[in-house]
Amino acid sequence: MSLLERDAVVIWHPYTQMKTAGLPVPIVKGQGLYLTDENGKQYMDAISSWWVNIHGHAHPYIAQKVAEQLNTLEHVIFSGFTHEPAIELAERLLKCLPPNQSKIFYSDNGSTAVEVALKMAIQFWYNQGKKKQKIIALEHSYHGDTFGAMSVSARSAFTNPFYPFLFEVIHIPFPHKNKEFKAVDALKEIMKNGKDEIAAFIFEPLVLGAGGMLMYEEDTLNELLGICNENEVLTIADEVMTGFGRTGKMFASEYLAHQPDILCLSKGLTGGTMALGVTSCTQKIYGAFLSDDKGKTFFHGHSFTANPVACAASLASLDLLLDEICQKNIHMITNAQQGFADELQKLPNAENVRNKGSLLAFDFKTHEQTSYFNSVRDQLYQYFLDRGIIIRPLGNTIYLMPPYCIQPSELNRIYDAIKELLVMG
Repeated sequence: MSLLERDAVVIWHPYTQMKTAGLPVPIVKGQGLYLTDENGKQYMDAISSWWVNIHGHAHPYIAQKVAEQLNTLEHVIFSGFTHEPAIELAERLLKCLPPNQSKIFYSDNGSTAVEVALKMAIQFWYNQGKKKQKIIALEHSYHGDTFGAMSVSARSAFTNPFYPFLFEVIHIPFPHKNKEFKAVDALKEIMKNGKDEIAAFIFEPLVLGAGGMLMYEEDTLNELLGICNENEVLTIADEVMTGFGRTGKMFASEYLAHQPDILCLSKGLTGGTMALGVTSCTQKIYGAFLSDDKGKTFFHGHSFTANPVACAASLASLDLLLDEICQKNIHMITNAQQGFADELQKLPNAENVRNKGSLLAFDFKTHEQTSYFNSVRDQLYQYFLDRGIIIRPLGNTIYLMPPYCIQPSELNRIYDAIKELLVMG
């Protein structure tokens, strides 16, 4: 049996309507930018396989460090025990994160990093005898698929079946260009009437990923964070997607004057090698859990918390990311994306062109209602697959988030395919 035949018997794929979806692409090998299927066809991974493979596939340096760790210590319970990879990774991350961050809490992925942050924020107030339990989030946001993460995400087809089980969240308008005041005014109104009930404001800094690669300005976010600080509301930056160089800086929070109290990381953390989540926090947050009263303990953990192999992969990925070669390539990609964004502005069928750092997105002009489920999405996806390019549109939104190993000639091949599509219409 082929891989496709075997897959059809036993696999249920994510975000896939299994009755109507086309056949999955059976991949047998990855190397750098490229994935190879069982028939030998190569695909350029222009979205870093759901935004995780920041250095490309099967990087030999990460593989070497993972192999070394596997031969030393593969796992140990992290309650009552510790190990060097977790300690070193925490030390190195804190040197890269905003200077107000003080402690690292490990989990398994982006959704659980957000769950940890939400629980941390709510219990911070609980431990002080304050009933501040409500969360504020942005419209169109996406923070994950576990229940807390779904609750603070936009209400949509993805969350509709679970609506009765999601906790109440106050959503403020997304700060669209020239309409930023709506978000600011809404937040001020909330604070005026109920700041004593608000535990935290969670946000994706500068770029909303799965919500459609929506981008907004740091000045607006700074204003929102300033309002939260003035009213003693904690702030949570979900940098699961924006972290590790995606926006042109190590973390999108570096663009801000006001730094978050809590910060969530995953995706590029291990260079796409395996799952790992991180939630960092300030000393003030951490201090609220220190007590002779064991009831004030932060009761959260995972079987694979701080897995040594995942930590080793993360350390190797950091080595590569901070190397001069990678930093120069991020700069190259950023400049190329800006240049192509300027070019897209002049092409037919491209609307709402936006870019930030190595990220670029635009909306393909369609007469269908803008939706994740419109048919143009499937047509666009197949168009690129046929040309050996993996681009997974969000409805009619086409975006590029390439690994940092991509070369100018490879970027140009992707750009040429997009231009051909736009001219063809």
